[in-house]
Order: sequence, then C-alpha cells, then structure tokens
Amino acid sequence: MRNILKAATVESKLPLLSVEHGCIVSKDADITVVFRVELPELFTVTSAEYEGIHAAWCKAVRVLPQYSIVTKQDWFIREKYVSELNDGNMSFLSRSYERHFNERPFLNHACYLYLTKTTKERIRMQSNFSTLCRGNIIPKEVNAEATKGFLEAVEQFEHILNDSGFIRLCRLSADKITGTSQRPGLLEQYLSLSFSDTASLEDIGLDAEGIRIGDKRVCLHTLSDTEDLPGRVGTDMRYERLSTDRSDCRLSFAAPVGLLLSCDHIYTQVLFLEDSAENLRRFEKQARNMHSLSRYSRSNQINKEWIDQYLNEAHSFGLTSIRAHFNVMAWSDDTEELRRIRNDVGSQLALMECRPRHNTVDAATLYWAGMPGNAGDFPAEESFYTFIEPALCFFTNETNYRSSSSPFGIKLCDRISGKPLHLDISDEPMKRGIITNRNKFVLGPSGSGKSFFMNHLVRQYWEQGTHIVLVDTGNSYQGLCELIRRKTKGADGMYFTYTEENPISFNPFYTDDYVFDVEKKDSIKTLLLTLWKTEDDKITKTESGELGSAVSAYIERIRSDRSIIPSLNTFYEYMRDDYRREMEERDIRVRREDFDIDNLLVTLRQYYRGGRYDFLLNSTENIDLLSKRFIVFEIDSIKENRELFPVVTIIIMEAFIKKMSYLCIRM
Repeated sequence: MRNILKAATVESKLPLLSVEHGCIVSKDADITVVFRVELPELFTVTSAEYEGIHAAWCKAVRVLPQYSIVTKQDWFIREKYVSELNDGNMSFLSRSYERHFNERPFLNHACYLYLTKTTKERIRMQSNFSTLCRGNIIPKEVNAEATKGFLEAVEQFEHILNDSGFIRLCRLSADKITGTSQRPGLLEQYLSLSFSDTASLEDIGLDAEGIRIGDKRVCLHTLSDTEDLPGRVGTDMRYERLSTDRSDCRLSFAAPVGLLLSCDHIYTQVLFLEDSAENLRRFEKQARNMHSLSRYSRSNQINKEWIDQYLNEAHSFGLTSIRAHFNVMAWSDDTEELRRIRNDVGSQLALMECRPRHNTVDAATLYWAGMPGNAGDFPAEESFYTFIEPALCFFTNETNYRSSSSPFGIKLCDRISGKPLHLDISDEPMKRGIITNRNKFVLGPSGSGKSFFMNHLVRQYWEQGTHIVLVDTGNSYQGLCELIRRKTKGADGMYFTYTEENPISFNPFYTDDYVFDVEKKDSIKTLLLTLWKTEDDKITKTESGELGSAVSAYIERIRSDRSIIPSLNTFYEYMRDDYRREMEERDIRVRREDFDIDNLLVTLRQYYRGGRYDFLLNSTENIDLLSKRFIVFEIDSIKENRELFPVVTIIIMEAFIKKMSYLCIRM
C-alpha cells in the first residue's frame, strides 16, 4: 500500500534563518525585534488612562517605516497555584491558607511584541505563497540600509512606550528567543504551545480537520473582514459585573478575549503598515471604477459610497491607511472541552459586538505566520483596511495581578481566578508615589467582612515582626489574640477588656528597666491631670509644674529604693506623706489657690487602695507594653463610662507613642 501522507521535518519548513544581535532573521530577509510587554494590572486603569495608553500606541506605531508589521501576542495559559508548604516556621493559619489554595487553577498572562521589517512584495502575499507551500526556501540577502533605519525606528518606538508611564517594553535576548540547554525559548514555546520549562517539540498536524500539536487540538477564530467588526469601537468598555450606578469599572475593549476568556489561548493582533498614500490612490481608482459600474449593480454604488467615506475620513483627519488582523487561537487536549471552548470564544467575541468566524480554511497558514519572526508570511486576504486609531482599540491593555517585589506584605486573592498574591499595601505604594501616607480606611456595610479582613491583615503583619496596637469594640480580635498568646506561651498577645469579674487594669508607673524618658513622664502627668480635673476646669502652669515635679521626684525615689513597688498606690502615699511635707518646708510657699494638693489627694482617693477604682492603675502583673507586639484594647464595655474611658484612652495613647519612639530609634 502506497503511503500518501505528506510529512516533513520542522527544520525543512522553518522560515527562520538565525538570531543575530537580538534580531530574528528570516530566510526571506525579514528582520524582527522581539519585546516582552508589561501592561497595567487588571481593574487599575481609568478611562482617561486607557485613552493615554491608546495615544502612546498611536505615537509609537507612526514612527515605524513603511512595510513594517506590528504583531502583538497575548498568551493566556492555565496553570495551578503551588503552595509554599516547606516553611517550617509557618503558623497554623498560614499553613491552612496555603493548603486551601493549593493547586487552584488560574490564567497566567504573558505579552510579546514583534516588530518586523519586510518588503512591499512580501507584505501583500497571499496564503498560497506561504513557506508551508514552498518546497525549498532559499535564504535572501538582507538590505543593510533598510535594516539600519528600521532599528533606529524601533528604538524610538521603545522609548515612546516606556516614557508613557503605562507600558514597559523589555527587549528579549537571543537566549530568551531560541532557548538554552536548560530552558526552552519563545520559539520552542510557540511551536509546542506551552509555557512549561520542560516544553519539547511535538508532532504538528496541519490538515483539513484543523491544527494538532502533540495531543493539543486547536481552534481558530478570526476578525479579518469588515463585516465581522462592530459598528463602534473604543479604547475601553464598562465591566458590568463590578460596576455600579455610581462607579464604573473599566477594561480595555478587547478584554473579553483576554483575561476574561478562561481557557488556554493566544490572542494575536497584527497591524500591516504599508504605503498609506499608495493605498488611498488605489481606493480612489477603485471608487471611480465602482462609480462607472454603479448603473449595472446597486452593490457597486453602495461600495463606492463606503470607499468615499473611508477616503473622506483619511483626508479630513490625516489618518494613516493600514491593514489589520486579529485572531484568537485556543486549544485543548480534550475534544469535548474544545467544543465548549469554541463556543466560549464565540460568546466573548459577541460581547465585543463582533461576528464570530471559526476559520478552518487558513488556520494552518495563520498559525505558521504567528510564529515569532514570520509575520511576513501572513496571508494578505486575511486582513482588512482600516486606520491606526480604530485598529489599536483591539489591543488588550491589561494583565493579571502581580505579586509585589517587597518581602513585606499580606496575601490577597486575584479577583478573577482567586489565586493568592503577595501584596505590599504600605511601603511599596509609598516608594512608587501612589500614596503619601500609610493610613488605611476599611469601609463596608455590616457583615461585609471588615473585621475578617483586618484579622487577616494584622495576623500576617504580626507574623512578619510588626507591632500591633488595636482599639476595638465588639470583641473582633479576641480569638486571634488568644491564638497568639498560646503560640507564644503567654509572652505576647495582650488583651485588655473590662468585666466585673476581671476589670481592666494597668500600671503606668512600671517599666522593665526603670528608664523614664520625657515622654513617659509627660504621659504620667497628663494621666494624673485627667483624673484630677474635669473638662471645664482650667489647668494652671503651677499645677502642671508641681505635678510634673512630683512625678520626677517619685521616679527618683523608686529608682533609689527598688523595694518600693511602682504603682498609683505608692505614688499616692508619696504625695500624701512626703511631697506635701516637702512643700510645707519650702522657703517659698505654694498657695492653696495655685496648687491644692489636698484636693488632688481627695480626687485620687477613689483610685487608691480601697477606692472604687483601685484596680485601674495598680496592676500587679507589671506588663511593659513596649516589648509586646500584639496588644488589643477592648473598650466596648467602658466607652460610655466618663471615669474609666479617658484614663484608658490616655494609656492607649501612651503605649502607642512610646512604641513609635522606640521603634523609630531601633530603625
């Protein structure tokens, strides 16, 4: 039996000659420069910014010479999240978090840009001249002068987009294009349709039934005719799922065939920059021919009107005539899944108001022409005439969320796939100038998850060595505080709250090292003045000065005699027995009107031993809050108490200020 199978090696059909100086050189003398494109993150771009991105693309494309081809390929590959479970220091909640998201599928996105310089003859070739149909490919000589001018234009193209502030281009080296012995390059990844580090070339089947690469079966949808296009295009569109009556969530116009299409696919956007003046002259001639034939067919008259409208737009606004093509190539190794994917791609194109066209005729040549460096092989019949501005509206201009490079941050989830991401929402935005302070405001209705998110945030901050001071109403952090207390065996996780059985208790006079700086002394003095005076009472300089002197003298006393237990009880006794006697023995007496020490002692009596609030400032636990990294003040039960609430507030502020000063000195 005779074998009628037409088979050839990839080497014999490969249209590429070499990669030199970072450029792909084809056997037909086409020169291609390859960039990796960094796009803004999803849902972070406003409508005005999309306009700015579109304008940057327009400026960049206009600097390229005639007979250049701009090919932008967006790769969307399904992958699974790999959890970080090898860290032995991971907490129970962190490990549970990683296990929950282990192997969660998500869509990985990579964007590449190919700028190709070809010839007038090559840019207009049809599919029957593809290198797939040619027996032998004889290399041609490169035009050195045209190549030099093209590379200069490419540098301008790169600078324009990088200076826009929205898009960043990174030129690929030869190793990134062709690969190394350890890692496959871009060419090998395209020919195998795989992002894997272990990607290897497989059999490629190009026949009437479609494209098959190894076990992957490919379907191709194209936008290559004006009849398939929507009536109106724009730089961006409203994403209804996350938009409200008062706010818009914007995405690029082509986003439905980008990250919103949840399957393995490549979205290819191609612009052919020909001689615009020659194109317009050809359309003028075609319009005259249509006019002369209009009496024989009404369709000729209609076509003449469409051509006139195109020419009027070009001459009125100085627009550049180009050709464009867009296609979505999706694949799967399961036939049933491929059928579902084909329907999904059609549905997403319909969301753009495009007419889906499943291309089976030129699928092989379109796949082959999509190879990096082979844009000159693109079939001209699979393109349509348009202008630069509307063609660029079909470019996708966003990528999926990226993890922060900063080592400090929290884990959040991708809004589309639920993939965990490491985000720094404090330091990195400050360095990039996005915010001017680290304050945060969590806003939402009841039950929306505010406390849940804050528990998640402060737990991860604490695990990274941060000091946390929380003021809470509603016992939202009691469970987390208890978890930390058990994990540290009581060394951390301080929870202060008021109950009848266990009333809230502090000791503002206690420190581990008996060091009292100016701020500590001032905070004690402020606390005592708050206990003594009401809101309407005026505090004189004498009262403030005498009380400050009393605090300083008491501190010296407890430093010299360590048998004295620092507390309000011993301070009260010092004021009553020693300081009052010292005042009476002074040469210059303090008048009772200027500083009434008896009135002070009477007022403080309720906080002294045996008073109704004797528990408040005489804690026997002797906890120095400076060394504790997780402290919660639960004030729900005392927020209406006019006696306790001011005292607790001052204690909280003193702890916060002291921590700030201490941590700033350490840093």
